[in-house]
Amino acid sequence: MPSARTLREGATPKRAAIVAAARELFLSDGFDRTSVDALAARAGVSKRTVYDYFGDKVTLLNAVVEAVGRSMVATIRRTLDETLVAVDAAGLEEALVAFAMRISTEMLGSPEYATLERLARADSGQLAKLDRYEIENAPEEALAERLGTLARAGLLDLADPRLAADQFIALTFGVALNRLRSANAAEDPRVGPIIVEGVRVFLRAYRTGR
Repeated sequence: MPSARTLREGATPKRAAIVAAARELFLSDGFDRTSVDALAARAGVSKRTVYDYFGDKVTLLNAVVEAVGRSMVATIRRTLDETLVAVDAAGLEEALVAFAMRISTEMLGSPEYATLERLARADSGQLAKLDRYEIENAPEEALAERLGTLARAGLLDLADPRLAADQFIALTFGVALNRLRSANAAEDPRVGPIIVEGVRVFLRAYRTGR
């Protein structure tokens, strides 16, 4: 098995095929029950190639989580660009609600989010060993960046954009998750009113001239 220094790098077709195979098999068969032989067969590569690219299954699991996480972050950034750009004071509440509702329906109801949820329930406990700080914090950082832009435009009064982003998420998705065990507005109509009220509470704290 190669050391970390000798692992192959890059987004080659073989690497992508291995990650895709791992995602399918980890979900269908479980991390512990998925063999490297099965991964290689599903990806159409040799067992040696799997080891050359990833070294072990935990590293491969990390690659799956990172790939799913990057897709989710891309969704968040695209949604920010489509809902929280060229916003004025009159439309601020509507724009924040639109952003939160889009995330609630399009991201939290997406196959990527379902994949992370199912992997988190895996019986191996391997996810607890992964360093996922960057991926786990990327959504909050993206939102914090956009809230900072709104503050510089004079729409919000906040000293710490990242803290404000954490509080926005807690007031909207966090409340829904704690109360309903779901923040997916596409599946539960009770989520929408929670998000709307959470946005209003957020604005009562941070809107300029409140």
